[in-house]
Parts: sequence; C-alpha cells; structure tokens
Amino acid sequence: MRYKELGKTRMKVSLLGFGAIKLPQISFKEADSTLNRALDLGINFIDTARNYGDSERKIGYALKRRKNEFYIATKTTARDALGARKDLEISLKELGREKIDLYQLHTVSDKETYNKVMGKGGALEYLKKAKKEGKISHIGISIHRDLKVMEKAITCGEFESIMLSYNPLDQENVGSKILPLAKKFNLGVIIMKPLSGGQLCGIVSPQQGYDPVVRVSLRFILSNENISTVIPGMKSVKEVEENVTTAKIKERLSEKELKWFFKTVGGRKYRYGQVCLRCGYCLPCRQEINIPEVFRALDIFREYPEELKYIGVEMYESLKVKPDECVECGECEEKCTAGLPIREMLKETRRAYQAIVRGD
Repeated sequence: MRYKELGKTRMKVSLLGFGAIKLPQISFKEADSTLNRALDLGINFIDTARNYGDSERKIGYALKRRKNEFYIATKTTARDALGARKDLEISLKELGREKIDLYQLHTVSDKETYNKVMGKGGALEYLKKAKKEGKISHIGISIHRDLKVMEKAITCGEFESIMLSYNPLDQENVGSKILPLAKKFNLGVIIMKPLSGGQLCGIVSPQQGYDPVVRVSLRFILSNENISTVIPGMKSVKEVEENVTTAKIKERLSEKELKWFFKTVGGRKYRYGQVCLRCGYCLPCRQEINIPEVFRALDIFREYPEELKYIGVEMYESLKVKPDECVECGECEEKCTAGLPIREMLKETRRAYQAIVRGD
C-alpha cells in the first residue's frame, strides 16, 4: 500500500481509503470481516458519517481491538453548534472512541449552507471548541458541487481537509482548478464518488477477476498527484482485495486505456438507466437547463440510500432552470456522444424529485 500525508493534518494515510457508506447494507459479521481485511491489507483511513445508518456502530464493533491501527473520519450534517455537538457525542459513543481523528462538515454544497456553518452559532464554532477540548484532532469539510464554495473553503484557513467528487465522468473544473488550489493551501484532498456513485460498477463482465472499468476509474484518480486518498464505498472482502490490487499499480493510465474507458461506458445501460458522461456536449440548452447538473441529482435519486437522498433534493432545488422547462426540441440528444434519451431522463429526474418530496 502507498501512503501520503493528508495535507496539514500530517496524518500519513493510505492512498486507498475505506468508504463506509455501504456498511448499512451488510450484516455486522460481514462488516467485521470486510473492515479487518482492509486493515490487514494496509488501509488505514476509514471515512463514515453520522447519517450513514449504523455504519459508525459497525466500525466500532468490528475494530474495537484495533483502534490504534487506523485513522477514523466522520461527518455531521448539522448546521448549528448545538446539532454538531449532539452528533459528535453520538459518533464518539458509536465508534467507541475518545477522540475523532478528522471531523468534517458534511455536504456544505451551496453558499447559504456555507454561511450558516461558518457564521456565529454555526457548526464550525463548536468544532473548533471540540478540537480545543481534545474531542477531535482535525477539521474538514465535504462539498458536492459548488466550485465557488470549494474555493472559499480552501482559502478561508479554517479547514485542514476537503472532500470532493472526482472521477473520469465527473471532472469539470475540479481536476484542473480546485485540486491544485487545495494543494497550494496544503489541504488534504479526499476523493468521494470515485465510481460515480456506483454507476461504474458492473458495466462489463470482467474476465480476469476484477472489473476493468472500476480499475481504470480508480487508476485515473490515483494518478493525480494532488489527491491524498480516495474512498470507494466497499461492502465485501472481494471488493477490498480488488481495490487494493488496483491501488498498488504505479504505472500511469495510458491514453489508450482512457479512450477504451469512455467508449465502453458511453451510453451503456446500468441498473436503473444509462450513464451520463458529464462531457457537456449536450449544452448549451436553448432553455438554459444545465443537463449534466440535473443528471447529478438523478444519480443520487437512483443510487444513494434513503437517508442521503436529501443531497439530490438540495441539488435539484438549487438548479436555476428546472427540468420541466424542457420544450423537447431534441437538440441535446442530437449532440449527446453517448446517445442518451435526455428528454426522458429529464422527466425521470423530476418524477424522482417529486416522489421524494411527497414521501412516496
């Protein structure tokens, strides 16, 4: 396993971390074997969150005798100091810890939320107090989409790490602009959604015991010198072993392999639908609908567990122009390199949003 310092925290973390978002999907026994195998293979960074179901409890149960062998990171969606305090107290109890190595503000993905957590009586106010009291060692932030908020978080001087979404389908300006900025300010960079929320799993039938699409995506991320660790969600020993094997590959991804990746992924049906490549060729839309951003929300509605679908709701509600403004001209579909049924997917996104809001 390769290791890097997580920015100014000075924690030397495994380049491949363990994303614990999927632990609620498996039993305590399965979580025990999966987490312990991860540690055995050199993974020493585990990321979870207060609202990842019973994830924290399973980590505390499985690794109670190995507390000194890994760094634990968790998160709070609380926006005020009181809520952050309550969440931290629960996390410490569930994890069986006296101190959290990295405590993060979760999904601070728009200006309004950022101002709330950063202001007087906001969640950050309590996190700084908790750090002085020795309950947490370092403070981080998780942001899903807003590049301006990312820039503010990086340059404000309050955070030691930042968690971002980055993968071959979801590059935008994160790779070229945000990641170098984070490195300049010495923030540790944690990459979430390396497999596009699970959309890149199982697209092809692997012939050599691993999924080649997954391997290419992880190698793409791991080859970026500006990242500190990547945290794919894992829920089995097999997934841990395959991802560790990939993380050990030092050779840079070739242009030929990347071209194969886009050709293979483009337009393939997977689980609930087809995969948006986030290439932006569908734009501009005559109604000014930000189609790739709409499909980010759709991915969350399709793939995320119930307790996290609010992220998609927030993303949908922040859209300046909603999908229902589509006049079905079809120009976007003519330009789409993946041949996606964009008009129908826009309708699907609206239906999914309405179902969640109604509580269906």
